[in-house]
Amino acid sequence: MTIAVGDKLPNATFKEKTADGPVEITTDQLFKGKRVVLFAVPGAFTPTCSLNHLPGYLENRDAILARGVDDIAVVAVNDLHVMSAWATASGGMGKIHFLSDWNAAFTKALGLDIDLSAGTLGIRSKRYSMIVDDGVVKTLNVEDAPGQATVSGAAAMLEQLS
Repeated sequence: MTIAVGDKLPNATFKEKTADGPVEITTDQLFKGKRVVLFAVPGAFTPTCSLNHLPGYLENRDAILARGVDDIAVVAVNDLHVMSAWATASGGMGKIHFLSDWNAAFTKALGLDIDLSAGTLGIRSKRYSMIVDDGVVKTLNVEDAPGQATVSGAAAMLEQLS
Protein backbone atom coordinates (compact mmCIF):
# COMPACT_ATOMS: atom_id res chain seq x y z
CA MET A 1 0.00 0.00 0.00
CA THR A 2 1.30 3.43 -0.94
CA ILE A 3 1.44 6.15 1.69
CA ALA A 4 -1.24 8.81 1.28
CA VAL A 5 -1.97 12.35 2.39
CA GLY A 6 -2.94 12.24 6.07
CA ASP A 7 -0.77 9.21 6.85
CA LYS A 8 2.05 9.28 9.40
CA LEU A 9 5.48 8.45 8.03
CA PRO A 10 6.80 5.02 9.04
CA ASN A 11 9.66 4.83 11.50
CA ALA A 12 12.99 4.59 9.74
CA THR A 13 16.66 5.31 10.25
CA PHE A 14 18.73 6.94 7.53
CA LYS A 15 22.47 7.40 7.20
CA GLU A 16 23.84 10.87 6.56
CA LYS A 17 27.36 12.23 6.37
CA THR A 18 27.87 15.49 8.22
CA ALA A 19 30.90 17.68 8.95
CA ASP A 20 31.37 15.51 12.05
CA GLY A 21 31.27 12.26 10.07
CA PRO A 22 28.57 9.64 9.45
CA VAL A 23 25.45 9.79 11.62
CA GLU A 24 22.16 7.99 11.86
CA ILE A 25 19.06 10.14 11.71
CA THR A 26 15.61 8.83 12.52
CA THR A 27 12.29 9.95 11.14
CA ASP A 28 11.46 11.32 14.59
CA GLN A 29 14.64 13.40 14.67
CA LEU A 30 13.97 14.83 11.24
CA PHE A 31 10.20 15.33 11.27
CA LYS A 32 8.91 15.56 14.85
CA GLY A 33 7.52 19.02 15.55
CA LYS A 34 8.76 20.34 12.19
CA ARG A 35 7.47 21.14 8.73
CA VAL A 36 9.79 19.46 6.24
CA VAL A 37 9.95 19.20 2.47
CA LEU A 38 11.11 15.73 1.50
CA PHE A 39 11.87 14.71 -2.05
CA ALA A 40 13.16 11.43 -3.41
CA VAL A 41 15.17 10.51 -6.45
CA PRO A 42 15.82 7.18 -8.15
CA GLY A 43 19.56 7.68 -7.83
CA ALA A 44 22.27 10.16 -6.96
CA PHE A 45 24.30 11.31 -9.96
CA THR A 46 21.68 10.09 -12.44
CA PRO A 47 20.85 12.59 -15.20
CA THR A 48 17.38 13.86 -14.23
CA CYS A 49 18.24 13.80 -10.53
CA SER A 50 21.49 15.74 -10.91
CA LEU A 51 20.59 18.09 -13.75
CA ASN A 52 16.97 18.92 -12.91
CA HIS A 53 15.48 17.69 -9.65
CA LEU A 54 18.19 18.46 -7.05
CA PRO A 55 19.33 21.78 -8.57
CA GLY A 56 15.80 23.18 -8.36
CA TYR A 57 15.65 22.52 -4.63
CA LEU A 58 19.12 23.95 -4.04
CA GLU A 59 18.36 27.09 -6.08
CA ASN A 60 15.02 27.60 -4.31
CA ARG A 61 16.15 26.58 -0.84
CA ASP A 62 15.79 30.02 0.73
CA ALA A 63 12.39 30.63 -0.89
CA ILE A 64 11.12 27.26 0.38
CA LEU A 65 12.39 27.89 3.90
CA ALA A 66 10.85 31.38 3.84
CA ARG A 67 7.43 29.75 3.41
CA GLY A 68 7.38 28.20 6.85
CA VAL A 69 9.47 25.12 6.13
CA ASP A 70 11.99 24.10 8.80
CA ASP A 71 14.09 21.73 6.72
CA ILE A 72 14.57 20.15 3.29
CA ALA A 73 15.79 16.61 2.67
CA VAL A 74 16.46 14.40 -0.32
CA VAL A 75 16.39 10.62 0.02
CA ALA A 76 17.70 7.97 -2.34
CA VAL A 77 18.39 4.26 -2.29
CA ASN A 78 22.13 4.82 -2.39
CA ASP A 79 24.82 4.23 0.20
CA LEU A 80 26.06 6.88 2.59
CA HIS A 81 29.26 7.52 0.63
CA VAL A 82 27.49 8.07 -2.68
CA MET A 83 25.04 10.49 -1.05
CA SER A 84 27.91 12.34 0.59
CA ALA A 85 29.80 12.61 -2.69
CA TRP A 86 26.63 13.87 -4.39
CA ALA A 87 26.11 16.47 -1.65
CA THR A 88 29.67 17.69 -2.12
CA ALA A 89 29.64 17.64 -5.93
CA SER A 90 26.31 19.48 -6.12
CA GLY A 91 27.26 22.15 -3.60
CA GLY A 92 24.41 21.01 -1.37
CA MET A 93 26.41 19.78 1.63
CA GLY A 94 25.11 21.57 4.71
CA LYS A 95 22.21 23.16 2.82
CA ILE A 96 19.80 20.22 2.77
CA HIS A 97 19.90 16.71 4.21
CA PHE A 98 21.19 14.01 1.85
CA LEU A 99 19.65 10.86 3.32
CA SER A 100 20.82 7.37 2.47
CA ASP A 101 18.02 4.79 2.47
CA TRP A 102 20.73 2.26 1.69
CA ASN A 103 18.55 -0.86 1.93
CA ALA A 104 15.31 0.75 0.64
CA ALA A 105 13.55 0.05 3.96
CA PHE A 106 11.95 3.51 4.15
CA THR A 107 11.12 3.54 0.45
CA LYS A 108 9.46 0.12 0.63
CA ALA A 109 7.55 1.08 3.80
CA LEU A 110 6.12 4.05 1.87
CA GLY A 111 5.15 1.78 -1.01
CA LEU A 112 7.14 4.01 -3.35
CA ASP A 113 9.77 1.53 -4.48
CA ILE A 114 10.30 0.73 -8.14
CA ASP A 115 12.29 -2.01 -9.83
CA LEU A 116 14.65 -0.35 -12.30
CA SER A 117 16.67 -3.50 -12.96
CA ALA A 118 16.06 -3.14 -16.69
CA GLY A 119 18.13 0.06 -16.48
CA THR A 120 20.75 -1.67 -14.28
CA LEU A 121 19.71 0.28 -11.17
CA GLY A 122 17.88 -2.45 -9.22
CA ILE A 123 15.33 -1.52 -6.55
CA ARG A 124 15.10 2.26 -6.21
CA SER A 125 12.69 4.96 -5.11
CA LYS A 126 10.04 6.47 -7.32
CA ARG A 127 10.57 10.17 -7.84
CA TYR A 128 8.32 12.13 -5.48
CA SER A 129 8.06 15.11 -3.19
CA MET A 130 5.99 15.74 -0.09
CA ILE A 131 5.34 18.24 2.62
CA VAL A 132 5.50 16.58 6.02
CA ASP A 133 4.11 18.34 9.08
CA ASP A 134 5.09 16.77 12.41
CA GLY A 135 5.55 13.39 10.72
CA VAL A 136 2.23 13.50 8.81
CA VAL A 137 2.09 13.71 5.01
CA LYS A 138 0.29 16.91 3.98
CA THR A 139 0.98 16.77 0.22
CA LEU A 140 2.33 13.97 -1.97
CA ASN A 141 3.50 14.38 -5.56
CA VAL A 142 4.59 11.20 -7.35
CA GLU A 143 5.97 11.32 -10.88
CA ASP A 144 4.47 9.00 -13.49
CA ALA A 145 7.90 8.23 -14.98
CA PRO A 146 11.33 8.24 -13.27
CA GLY A 147 12.82 10.45 -16.00
CA GLN A 148 10.48 13.35 -15.19
CA ALA A 149 10.80 15.92 -12.40
CA THR A 150 7.80 18.18 -12.91
CA VAL A 151 5.08 17.47 -10.32
CA SER A 152 7.78 16.72 -7.73
CA GLY A 153 10.08 19.58 -8.66
CA ALA A 154 10.90 22.68 -6.67
CA ALA A 155 8.69 24.95 -8.79
CA ALA A 156 5.63 22.79 -8.08
CA MET A 157 6.57 22.65 -4.40
CA LEU A 158 6.79 26.43 -4.19
CA GLU A 159 3.27 26.68 -5.62
CA GLN A 160 1.99 24.25 -2.97
CA LEU A 161 3.65 26.25 -0.22
CA SER A 162 2.09 29.56 -1.38
